Amino acid sequence: MTIENLQIPTVALGTWAWGDSGETGDGYFGSTLTKASLEDVADKALAAGFTLWDTAVVYGMGRSETVLGQVLKRFARSDYQLSTKFTPQAAGASENPAADMLEQSLARLGTGYIDLYWIHNPADVTRWTPHLIPLLKSGKVKHVGVSNHNLSEIALANQILGEAGFRVEAVQNHYSLLYRSSEDAGILDHCRNHGIPFFAYMVLEQGALSGKYGPENPLPEGSRRAETYNAMLPQLKTLTDKLASIGEKQGAAAPDVATAWAIAKGTTPIIGMTRPDYINGLVRATSMTLSSDEVAELEALADAANVNTRGWWEKEMRA
Repeated sequence: MTIENLQIPTVALGTWAWGDSGETGDGYFGSTLTKASLEDVADKALAAGFTLWDTAVVYGMGRSETVLGQVLKRFARSDYQLSTKFTPQAAGASENPAADMLEQSLARLGTGYIDLYWIHNPADVTRWTPHLIPLLKSGKVKHVGVSNHNLSEIALANQILGEAGFRVEAVQNHYSLLYRSSEDAGILDHCRNHGIPFFAYMVLEQGALSGKYGPENPLPEGSRRAETYNAMLPQLKTLTDKLASIGEKQGAAAPDVATAWAIAKGTTPIIGMTRPDYINGLVRATSMTLSSDEVAELEALADAANVNTRGWWEKEMRA
């Protein structure tokens, strides 16, 4: 069975915040987004050559997919790639909940197929991974990956898919300067050794590594990210200052350097896109080169900050 190669971008476009309704206290990000501004984001992204959009059913329980579908309908389907996710924890009780969830995603996104479909969080790898096989055979899913799986779960999922002539074609985990558990657990090495693309989410830690926020200018009150990060902003200042100073030397800003770090580590960062000017940052990040000394210095400062940014939905990556 031939598997058409997945096109791996240098950077993927994240739409987690597109699931926020814009109401204070509703959602992780406290973002007020308009369709017009998101259309500007999409126009600018595609013009710059960034074409893979990452979403999920559970981002606003369908809102992110719906908005993304509306924003992208002005473009030819061949102009972009879609990445979305099956979440076992949100599965219905029907005979085939994965197929049902996929159909709902296809309808919201206004498309007939998904380029990259993920099992979002591991629940029971033996139970849920086989559900991907008929979706691949149907052509409605072109490629599959696993998200938030540890090394043994990745290997088990790959074994199950392999028996049907498929394989795990991508891994997506939380990975940032502040949270390198996938590296510590050997997952990055495993992916590198087996030619599996690794997608890194929360590279900017929901804005906490952007340099935009600090003790005097905290994250938006009423948002989940404010609850998580505002207390640790003082500990992050030395790191974000260093990100900014490295950026200044290359005509870039702190978030561009954090993104460039993730690229330098051999990953594809998924960067949340809520404003058109963020695309300029991606252009800068993808053209930037960090020295090994700069990478080591950033990691040392991140370690010294001594914070734990593991999400409530995430388990330890060490098996």
